[in-house]
Amino acid sequence: MAKLSVRDIDVTGKRVLVRVDFNVPTEERDGKTVITDDTRIRESLPTINNLRERRAKVILMAHFGRPKGKPNPKYSLRPVADHLHTLINHPVVFSSDVIGEVPEKIVAHLQDGDVALLENVRFHAEEEANDPAFAQALAKLGDVFVNDAFGAAHRAHASTAGIAQHVSKAVAGFLMEKELTYLQDELEAPARPFVVILGGAKVSDKITVIDRLLDKADTIIIGGGMAYTFGLALGKKIGNSLCEPDKVETAKAALAKATAKGVKLLLPVDNYIVEELNFGAKTVSPGRYTAPGEDIPDGWEGVDIGPETVKLFAAEVATAKTVIWNGPMGVFEIKDCAKGTFAIADAIAANTACKSIIGGGDSVKAVKQAGIADKVTFISTGGGASLELLEGKTLPGVAALNDK
Repeated sequence: MAKLSVRDIDVTGKRVLVRVDFNVPTEERDGKTVITDDTRIRESLPTINNLRERRAKVILMAHFGRPKGKPNPKYSLRPVADHLHTLINHPVVFSSDVIGEVPEKIVAHLQDGDVALLENVRFHAEEEANDPAFAQALAKLGDVFVNDAFGAAHRAHASTAGIAQHVSKAVAGFLMEKELTYLQDELEAPARPFVVILGGAKVSDKITVIDRLLDKADTIIIGGGMAYTFGLALGKKIGNSLCEPDKVETAKAALAKATAKGVKLLLPVDNYIVEELNFGAKTVSPGRYTAPGEDIPDGWEGVDIGPETVKLFAAEVATAKTVIWNGPMGVFEIKDCAKGTFAIADAIAANTACKSIIGGGDSVKAVKQAGIADKVTFISTGGGASLELLEGKTLPGVAALNDK
């Protein structure tokens, strides 16, 4: 960790502004907003509890949903404040505004060890514009800044990056530290064999990751929709399967680079195919598996990897000492198309000798649905942020923090 951490600074009696990622999934039940997965809130607890134990006054900032720069009751963080109260067993004072008189009065009355949560920072258009005056108004509420919102660290917003210019110290929280350790430091010199599993719909979303990891990995496994673009690059027929014809040359370049570097690049050898897929209704027509090596016929589309591919991929995972997985193997939101994704999750869980890193987004949902979340080494809380880190990009929310 090249950045200062919350453990490196004195916080006793200080007002500590903490940017957290409380952008959690919710649903309406009987007129009430109910949090359906509080993982992101729980992941912030080590930082919050550490600051409370060290007698800091804790002021939390977060975004929730996409209110488009103006107040919207639907995206209020008040239900999150109530939920956090139950998790830390201590009152959480909720500020109905982000800057100005209301939060200033609340912060002035906080005692050491107290916690306040500001309203959704995205109720102000200046947040996403990274407006310096807004960042300065936020900074006025605290003495030091802790960024623990890894899931928002790839955004150069006022509460993630701009604020760091206006405080005496800007440091990483424990979650941020952990994310950077696994997704950056660990992958600088991974234990080998190092196996990368990439899925999801589009080559365009992952091509920079593929290119960078071809310099590091021993094996790259490709599934999901983007495998069909690679299929096209190899001259295969893919029927009506999801693909990006304009990325065929990109896929060819990746295949050539893998060959030149001696990296094993594995693609599906068989697929589960259907004639009709209705994503909205979460249904597919009855499907079948292609024979190994068989092209996908016209009028059919691939929606999952087949049993021979599962065996091939699982055998490779079994040899790994480090695995990173980002993206499902098929349309796993639909039960009939989820077998391949869950089989890969099981294969990762079965290799107890390897360090397994799940890189955010849909892979996290898959790991949880497969019931193996407690059997992997690390699950990232950030989809876009984890991808950008894997691409080798500098995250604005990390760059803004003080160096050690």
